[in-house]
Amino acid sequence: MLPDAEANADADAVEGIVRLATESATEFASGFAAGLLDPSQPAPSFLVAEASGLHVKRYDVYRNNVTSSLIDAVRAIYPAVERITGPDFFRAMARQYVRSCPPAGPLLHDYGREFAVFIENYRYARDMPWLADVARIERAWLDAYHAQDHAVVQAGVLADLDPGMLGRLRLVAHPAARVLRSRYPAVTIFSANKQGGATIPVCSSAAEDCLVTRPEADVIVSSLPPGGAAFLQSLMQDRNLADAVAAALEDAPTFDLGANLAGAFSAGAFISFDIGCE
Repeated sequence: MLPDAEANADADAVEGIVRLATESATEFASGFAAGLLDPSQPAPSFLVAEASGLHVKRYDVYRNNVTSSLIDAVRAIYPAVERITGPDFFRAMARQYVRSCPPAGPLLHDYGREFAVFIENYRYARDMPWLADVARIERAWLDAYHAQDHAVVQAGVLADLDPGMLGRLRLVAHPAARVLRSRYPAVTIFSANKQGGATIPVCSSAAEDCLVTRPEADVIVSSLPPGGAAFLQSLMQDRNLADAVAAALEDAPTFDLGANLAGAFSAGAFISFDIGCE
């Protein structure tokens, strides 16, 4: 066999070995993971141990550790929800969640995005209809915490603009800025349960909207006045100021442009602006 032919044959052999090893490892991993979050599944048949049945016990221990670790990850993301429900209720709810929604990636702080939807459909939480929205605020808080840092613009920059051009103004939202709306007093409930200490009773049934931002190191959750959510959502969808005001007034006829702009700038909601050529 010629040298080049031998080299090609060796390369083909190595490639075949790597491919078989990869397929074998993938098959092993899939088989091993299949029952980790489903206690009704038996231990993989390919596991062996020096004593009969020991591999089953070891697999059960590992399965329990995986479930407990994922429950702890959900607890770390949603401390206010846990404080509201109590640890036993939360752990039972989180266990059902991790079994039905396993992680799709390796970053645990990115896990749990479907938890609010799960809570909405969790029958034992039906007497807490606001709980899912509290979870949404808590998820937004974490996302804002991990968002990219960026300097913010202050309201004073608008003073130098031609008043006749303000309607064409477009504002760029901070990477951490998020707007959430709730039919319940979810913002008040979240704020009352985010930190430790005595729980403050919530004596309200009013709908609440909020702006979540992180202009510097700390995440800020600000309640929004009437029309504020529609106004900010429009701006975040790259609509100009005139269109955003129209959307806000349609949502709440008492919308106050000055108060809403001042509050949004104060919370660090924007990083830049542009006057379009419309």
